[in-house]
Amino acid sequence: MTAAPSRAELSIARRTAQMSASASNRRAWLLLMPILLFLAVLLAAALVVVRMSFGVRAEDGHGFTLENYIALAEPYFMRSMWLTVRLAAESTVIAVLLAVPVALAMSRVESRIARRLLLAGVLLPLLVNLLLQGYGWLVILGPAGLLNRLLMALHITHRPLLWLYREQGVLLGLIQTAFPLAVLPLSSAFKAISRSYEEAAATLGASRLQVLRDIILPLAAPGLVSGAMLVFAYNMSAFAVPLLLGGRRVPMLALLVHDQVAPLLNWPGASASGVALMVVALAVASSSRRLARRVHGWLGVDR
Repeated sequence: MTAAPSRAELSIARRTAQMSASASNRRAWLLLMPILLFLAVLLAAALVVVRMSFGVRAEDGHGFTLENYIALAEPYFMRSMWLTVRLAAESTVIAVLLAVPVALAMSRVESRIARRLLLAGVLLPLLVNLLLQGYGWLVILGPAGLLNRLLMALHITHRPLLWLYREQGVLLGLIQTAFPLAVLPLSSAFKAISRSYEEAAATLGASRLQVLRDIILPLAAPGLVSGAMLVFAYNMSAFAVPLLLGGRRVPMLALLVHDQVAPLLNWPGASASGVALMVVALAVASSSRRLARRVHGWLGVDR
């Protein structure tokens, strides 16, 4: 029989474990330092914007007043806020609905080449500059563009439809540019679902639609909600797409902030508008957990 370890040996082993844990903690903090510094810069910038939103002087934002926030109650700003929220919500719903079959195909396709091609197609909007994508939409949606030519060739319409500088044109651009943000979380969620659940349901006589509705979507609800929140937050702050496809006829909130800065040099007013935009985005982000629980219940996860 081996002798029991002495107190000295136990003490040495304990100190060694503590030193190892301390070294591991230091390495973890060193790895976290870059992202913490980045978050600190973002927080500092947000605080500067908040401080300037209470400023009096348009040049530097010094002084203190609530007039900039009172001005946000004007009808023009309220219409812009409502338009921004509505277009962001509509684009989110459509993007998520379109992302479900694409993400499901990415997670279920067996061919590695096909999977990579799908992934490349999904990631393409993130790799191409937004200005180039916007100019591409100008070519597609113009009076003599590809979309009008296709509609007239199919005899759906007899004259070109007006897509540019309308809400429907901006909506198409928002859906396309934010589409990858809906697909990627859903694809990861679908990959995490075991095939055994689907096989068991199919064995019991469930159709593919029933498997998708009662098993796959409930289990992938966290990825669905995450993708929806990303698309909504991204499109809430969209600037290039509304500017190119909507102009001043579709005045989303980011354009209003730009106009406050560029022609008017009203930094406090622009800061107040930016703070309002941040508050709405943070409110949506903070409600994501509650929304996820509701989606779970609606899809019948607890059944």
